[in-house]
Amino acid sequence: MRHDIEFSTEDGVTLRGWRYDAEGASGPAPTIVMAHGFSATKEMYLDDFAEVFAAAGLGVVVYDNRGFGDSEGQPRQHIDPVQQIRDYRDAITWAQSQQQVDADRIGVWGSSYSGGHVLVVSAIDRRVKCVVAQVPLTYGLESARRLVRGDMFAPTRDMFDADRAARMTGEPHAVMPVTAPEGEPCALPTADTYEFFTQLPPDRGKGWKNQVTLQSVELFMEYEPTTYIANISPTPLLLVAARGDHLTPYDLSARAYEAALQPKKLLTLPGGHFDAYVDEAFELSSTVQRDWFVEHLGS
Repeated sequence: MRHDIEFSTEDGVTLRGWRYDAEGASGPAPTIVMAHGFSATKEMYLDDFAEVFAAAGLGVVVYDNRGFGDSEGQPRQHIDPVQQIRDYRDAITWAQSQQQVDADRIGVWGSSYSGGHVLVVSAIDRRVKCVVAQVPLTYGLESARRLVRGDMFAPTRDMFDADRAARMTGEPHAVMPVTAPEGEPCALPTADTYEFFTQLPPDRGKGWKNQVTLQSVELFMEYEPTTYIANISPTPLLLVAARGDHLTPYDLSARAYEAALQPKKLLTLPGGHFDAYVDEAFELSSTVQRDWFVEHLGS
């Protein structure tokens, strides 16, 4: 059964989402804390993963990142990875306070940008006993250099500097599209990103806005989750990578995986970045992820 929830972060922002009961549980159950990636909202297939986990006897807490979807937070459409990591930790604290949750059996799940977050969270927060990072961002600057055309890299940095100067005088954050047709400026310039976000069914695209702050892109370039990956051990890590991924390239994920210590497992999916959420790749991936959580958290 799914319940609407809301909870307050340490700095007073209300985050909203869902809590799933662990099916068949007779007492406090191991619980997975989940949030979505860059600008995405919980309706974008996180319920499908949560239902698979709940059916296996795992409780689930799913929430929208601050500034997006149903959650509060200002400025809207602003993505600060450090703040989102703090919110994950506040979500764990809230989950542990719920009577349905076994506070000693907490897992974290993230995908894409939040896949990077859970690498950091599981490295620094020992309350986490198991982690799944699906198609995660691993190396921010190198990923950005593959996404931004070489001759546009210096002008992009000039835009960051101009935005910073404007904000210092009280101007609001500059914004740009998350995705756009090929050749138009945007944060995530790949064809499959545009297809995914613009062709979502209405119920999947609820609350999503094609906009992020320009500073969100600057912070993306500064973000290096793999710096933390060796410190995840002894927490079990499952890293899920897609062989045809253009946003979080497979070779970067494989390199990050090599830097992790045991216990760890790598699952390679066919297809691209967004295939991980649907159809055959989802069926394969969600099953392996479910089994990983059950193996290491119980149910």
